[in-house]
Amino acid sequence: MKLEGGCLCGDVRYEAGALTGPIGHCHCPTCRKAHGSAFSTVGRTSREGFRWVRGQEHVRAFESSPGKFRHFCCNCGSHMMAEWDGEPEVILRLGTLDTDPGARPAAHVWTDLKADWYEIDAKLPQIPQGRTRPEAQRESSA
Repeated sequence: MKLEGGCLCGDVRYEAGALTGPIGHCHCPTCRKAHGSAFSTVGRTSREGFRWVRGQEHVRAFESSPGKFRHFCCNCGSHMMAEWDGEPEVILRLGTLDTDPGARPAAHVWTDLKADWYEIDAKLPQIPQGRTRPEAQRESSA
């Protein structure tokens, strides 16, 4: 499955392979501020399957956490992808997809940090925290 997406102004386009895990609604403060919304809907895909198709010269990155970079269009501000240095997957911002990812959201994550003014009324599971940097997860489970 090939996923296609891009930014609001249309200057930047990308392609990605199928999602490699569940879709989540992230309520962390960084996602809320970056997207100007109560949450950001995200899914992971293989780094090898992701590529900028057009407008890479308009893509800028912001290091929001040590080693985590959020990529966005410098013209319209759309956040399209995030990545941890050296990890095999990247995080797609599913609001920028033009194609159906073939899956539906599975949970709300980082709900202990959600906006006080937003009441989650979905029937999806609510996970108080979220997925940390993948290497930190491996170390804590070892």
